[in-house]
Amino acid sequence: MADELKVLRDNMDKAIAFLQNEYLAIRTGRAHPGLVSDIKVEYYGTPTPIKQLASITIPESRVIQISPFDKTSLKAIEKSILAANIGMTPQNDGAAIRLTLPELTRARRVELTKMLAKKAEDARVVIRNYRRDTIELLKKQEKNSDITEDDLKKFTKEVQDITDNYIKKIDEIYKVKEKEVLED
Repeated sequence: MADELKVLRDNMDKAIAFLQNEYLAIRTGRAHPGLVSDIKVEYYGTPTPIKQLASITIPESRVIQISPFDKTSLKAIEKSILAANIGMTPQNDGAAIRLTLPELTRARRVELTKMLAKKAEDARVVIRNYRRDTIELLKKQEKNSDITEDDLKKFTKEVQDITDNYIKKIDEIYKVKEKEVLED
């Protein structure tokens, strides 16, 4: 049974990590390397994430600077950023690319909070699906007489407690990101 609970926790940890990664890509008016690090650049015929081709720094709170390790990739990086349609126009100075984040309007902030809420709810659904799958597995084990009815109740409660804990984590992550988006 410990194996099933470990798998459950691992899967739920992955769901939390996925949500946090999704939230990194959402612009908050503050520069963050995650906004561009995974954009794919055609580099010698291979789609390669920017983070593997350049150092990404934040010289100012609303500026992202991308300094390629190989200066010949500058044009390809610039082209990929434009194609990614992230709402910023790259400025290429021949050595690096600078992206300036525009100020967020109040309406855009509200729109972003709705998107955050939807992503948080999607993560909650994933967590609940893991709970359901684990409980179904326990019921099968009880039906096959691998565990007793009392064990089933005990483990079901434990699964529910784990689920509640992860749902609480999602809510906390959402509240922090929402506050970040709504800050002026």
